[in-house]
Amino acid sequence: MLDTESPSPTPVETRRNNSLWAVAGILLLVFFAYANHFQNSFHFDDSHSIQDNPWIRDLRNIPRFFTDGNTFSTLPTNRSYRPVVSTSLAVDYWLGHGLQPLWFHITTFFWYLVQLAAMFPLFRATYDSSRPSSRNRTVALFAVALYGVHPAMAETVNYIIQRADIFATLGVVAGFALYILFPSARRYGLYLLPVVAGILSKAPAAVFPVLLFAWIWWFDGDDIKAAAIRSIPSFIVSGVASVVVILMNPPTYINGATAPALYRLTQPWVLLGYFRKFFIPTGFTADTDETVVFSLFDARVLFGFGFLIVLAVAVWWCAKRRELRPVAFGIFWFLVTSVPTSLIALAEVENDHRMYFSFVGLAMAACWGGALLAEKYLVPERIVVPACALLLVGCALGTRDRNVVWSTDENLWRDVSIKSPRNGRGLMNYGLTLMAKGDYPGALDLFNRSLVLNPNYYFLEINLGIAYGAMNNPAEAERHFTRAVALAPDQGNPHFYYGRWLSGVRRTQEALAQMELAARLNPDYIQSRYMLMQLYAETGNAQALGAEARSVLARFPGDATAASWLARSTNLPPAQAQPVAVPTSAEGFLTLSLTLFQSGRFAECVDAANHAIKINPVYAEAWNNLGACYNSISEWDKGIAAEQQAIRLKPDFQLAKNNLAWGQDQKRKGAK
Repeated sequence: MLDTESPSPTPVETRRNNSLWAVAGILLLVFFAYANHFQNSFHFDDSHSIQDNPWIRDLRNIPRFFTDGNTFSTLPTNRSYRPVVSTSLAVDYWLGHGLQPLWFHITTFFWYLVQLAAMFPLFRATYDSSRPSSRNRTVALFAVALYGVHPAMAETVNYIIQRADIFATLGVVAGFALYILFPSARRYGLYLLPVVAGILSKAPAAVFPVLLFAWIWWFDGDDIKAAAIRSIPSFIVSGVASVVVILMNPPTYINGATAPALYRLTQPWVLLGYFRKFFIPTGFTADTDETVVFSLFDARVLFGFGFLIVLAVAVWWCAKRRELRPVAFGIFWFLVTSVPTSLIALAEVENDHRMYFSFVGLAMAACWGGALLAEKYLVPERIVVPACALLLVGCALGTRDRNVVWSTDENLWRDVSIKSPRNGRGLMNYGLTLMAKGDYPGALDLFNRSLVLNPNYYFLEINLGIAYGAMNNPAEAERHFTRAVALAPDQGNPHFYYGRWLSGVRRTQEALAQMELAARLNPDYIQSRYMLMQLYAETGNAQALGAEARSVLARFPGDATAASWLARSTNLPPAQAQPVAVPTSAEGFLTLSLTLFQSGRFAECVDAANHAIKINPVYAEAWNNLGACYNSISEWDKGIAAEQQAIRLKPDFQLAKNNLAWGQDQKRKGAK
């Protein structure tokens, strides 16, 4: 007779099947956590790096991403060298045939899953090197699952431009995975390729050599000297890549912090907050209102540095015990990956997406430590398994809630206004969502609350101008637009929005002057160039329209809008003189004087500034402009007198002081 019974699976086959089911379960859980995020909109920095960025609209620009950091953003201060990120955005734009958030989210989520897959061999090898056990596979899978559904990851996965953090983290994790899985190929340095890609996505990936050195020392059987020697190639390659990034960053790039020393003093407290959010995942906000400390004796400084001391002791103590080394390495990972954003002073004191890289280490450490405690105290599986499942489901539900917050601008900034009520930018952005719905009184209320917190924020002045313009209050609108120009005369945005408003009230020649300035100051902000071409068409200036269209096409060859304007320029009637609308306010004449000054029309600038002073004799800014105009035509005495008057009216007027000093210096040189 034949044996018709199937052979029983071997223990190895059983474990393999269980692992496959576990992996399938993790995938389903992660998909469940993020299933409601794929239609979420663009937000915040996505505007200047994706939505308004003409460079990502043509795949032919991909080589330029690697040679020109200016292609990353339309805001000069935000331009940094991240060519891998820009390349991925261009591909998404091409796949979606435009700005379709779905395609951008699909790409981000795909690489997120790849990172989760790469984390498993790192976790498993780390655990096995400390204490070989068949249970290590389960602990490693649980650690990956916990990270995959943790609500702290939601900001990075939802916030499209922050895929830079995913790419940087993936580069480091993938580097470890290749190093661990293919030991015979280490001499070829292939494990460093993803690390370089990570550094070209975001600079913090450059910490890889430090992490690799610690891993080799603690887990690969080497002493400290051998570990240092074996990690030398990673230090060299990462160092070279980091230098390339630094050299390729445009000179206009600004980190943003106004008080670097205080920022760094605050970071230990911030790290304590991040650590807390791993274990108690609450209090997430897209834009914090945390402020820097102002004294060494601030309680936040004491708690923060005390926390660092505790972590350092924990790393030292755990590293001495082989079984606890995964805890030491995980905490060390958390600390090392936090160093770049702690030492490089950034505009915001803290950000939720900064936890993304660091929490790889905490997931590794916390899950291993929990497994050891469960074994030590003989906690039965009937308690451990449901508790772990409940934890994962709870985190997944928390992530889904954060996805809802990130679904629209209104949801996002309403959440910020509640959780970060002292954040003026958050209040302003929430006001923008109300203004988009036509709720101008509600928007103005939020703008004015923001103004108390940020009295010199030129973007806020722009938005106040837009709101008052929509409410048919031209005097207030112009006052805020001109203040925005005064606060940031070298930025294109104030000139663009002021020019757009001037066009709307039929002050076409002034609008043209502002739009020409906007286009000259920031030629990559394509909306100002479209508006400029429209104004040339309205005034019948075919020659200028054609020249501007050709200039845009030379920079962005595939731009359909510029091509359309170029075709229309051949059929426009000859340019005709347009009536010039004369300003009626002191602010209007001040702006006109600035426009004339920047155009080199100094005599007319003097006339406009004098008109502003005639309307408002105590207008310090007008006296300053008058002095600058006189200085430009070498009428030093008149320029000096005007600047002295500006300083008398406004003693802290630094720009007037600078102009006065320059005029006096030039007069002395002339006398010689």
